Amino acid sequence: MKQLPEDKSLILFDGYCHLCSGVVQTIVRHDRKFHFLFAPLNSPQGKEWRSYLKISDSIDSIILIEGEKAYVFADAAMRVASKLGGFYAIFKVGYFLPKKWRDAIYRWVARRRTGWFGRRDSCYLPNASAKDRFL
Repeated sequence: MKQLPEDKSLILFDGYCHLCSGVVQTIVRHDRKFHFLFAPLNSPQGKEWRSYLKISDSIDSIILIEGEKAYVFADAAMRVASKLGGFYAIFKVGYFLPKKWRDAIYRWVARRRTGWFGRRDSCYLPNASAKDRFL
């Protein structure tokens, strides 16, 4: 398994979900330090990382990988927002909620995301300027 560079984190995402791919596009635009790399959950690289870190296939939303540790649900979203900084750092207020509550809220939105935002017919592909950030 190829390791991530020390200063990089990997975001695995549902490339067919409009909300998820929109979030990834927002992260790409605001990640001025180029901290994040990306891979769709169902890509060969996404499957390899999930297998390596023993992440259940039932988790079909954003997964953040930092070193040998994976973050899921609200923890993943809040860590990403924290690293983006600026306006996005406001999402750190979620840490004031018990983990059980914030994950329940996250999962509630995740279950409804395709009904609200729809699904793509094909997996999201980055534009040429961001292509080097996708595994």
